[in-house]
Amino acid sequence: MKKIQQGFTLIELMIVVAIIGILAAIAIPQYSDYMIRARLSKVAAAVDPIKMAVAEYAQFNGISGTTFTGLTADNWTGPQTSGGLGLTATPSMPREVSAWNLGATTGVITATMANVGACADTKTITWTPTVGSTAVTWGVSGTAAAAANGVCTTELAKWR
Repeated sequence: MKKIQQGFTLIELMIVVAIIGILAAIAIPQYSDYMIRARLSKVAAAVDPIKMAVAEYAQFNGISGTTFTGLTADNWTGPQTSGGLGLTATPSMPREVSAWNLGATTGVITATMANVGACADTKTITWTPTVGSTAVTWGVSGTAAAAANGVCTTELAKWR
């Protein structure tokens, strides 16, 4: 009589487990990088309304270069005529930002990060405006350390 095979052999199961292990070893770090990039993009999107308000302040007050005469630190809601940005409220912070700061007389915007990842938590990203004749350009720098794979450094470089 022939014996009919019922199920998988131990070798076949071990091969399947090994393949799943290899795929997981590749996929998990990639997923982590993706999550950090997604969180950093939320920070970049959240700062856009503040950048717009700083640009409007420069236009309203006839500012050129890097000195924002009359701008007071963290004056989000004050009128543009007295050193404020004229926003209706303090800028909302996504979960990835623990604090916003606005530099007096410089217009520099600083975001202190949280809940991003090991390379960025408690670190800062700084946007520095330069007012030209037709546009405001923004220099980006940060204290976010390069992770082993450089994901934070790579993302910050994209904002420059």
